[in-house]
Amino acid sequence: MPENKSRSSQDQPWENGWAPDTSRAPGTRRLWLAGGMAMATIIACVTAIAVSERDADDDSAAAASPVADATVPGLISFATPSQTPPTGRSGLSTQKSATKAPGEQNATRPKPAPEPSKSSSGGAGSATTAAPKPPATTTWRSIRAVNYPDRYWHVRDGSVALDQVRGSESRQDSTFKQVRGLANSSCHSFATHDGTYLRHRGFVLRAERNDGSALFAQDATFCPRGSSHSGATMLESVNYPGYFLRHKNFVVRLERYDYSSLYVADSSFRLVDGLA
Repeated sequence: MPENKSRSSQDQPWENGWAPDTSRAPGTRRLWLAGGMAMATIIACVTAIAVSERDADDDSAAAASPVADATVPGLISFATPSQTPPTGRSGLSTQKSATKAPGEQNATRPKPAPEPSKSSSGGAGSATTAAPKPPATTTWRSIRAVNYPDRYWHVRDGSVALDQVRGSESRQDSTFKQVRGLANSSCHSFATHDGTYLRHRGFVLRAERNDGSALFAQDATFCPRGSSHSGATMLESVNYPGYFLRHKNFVVRLERYDYSSLYVADSSFRLVDGLA
């Protein structure tokens, strides 16, 4: 049997002829492993930060770009109203409208008075004669619904309904004197044949006597606004901006604008010549 040569004791290397390996410092392998793990961790962190910044840039670019997909067929957009607000200086907008309603241009810039005409005879002592003024006229109106062209505003039992014209009395109750607004001269007020005015009270249009109060003047003043229906007018309340006269269940009342096509049709009226 071969002899088992025992290894020299490492406790006394120099005495027994065994020398330790001095070409590598103790723990070098563990140091390399730790350094490699640290480098891998740093690379992973830098990569994650770069990816997150790129995703954030993509999201911000997508948010800044115009929303073109909103008009793609099959998608529904809830941001665009079905109807545009009426034109004019309405309470629906805090900015002044660039397009003025019909009649506003003449109201904001009055025409200069005509100069007196000189006498054709001439001479130092010749007198000048002023141009004759046209006689004052009263404008009587009947107010017809756009979506019910056979029905007009009609005073019935103290309130204003949307009725068909049936006789001479009905024609008279469906004819109103259009005057300058009691609270705003650029707007309208409507008076009846017996001297009452149309005013909203409880958000219902009524015919009542003018009590001379500021509240009555505001309740009886309505400003004309442009409508999407040709030749029609929308009437906005002076003291309730954004509220317009409309017919509902054939009763004329005051309601807030709601951007629906039905509302626009119900609140659009044509001011025609008086029936009586």
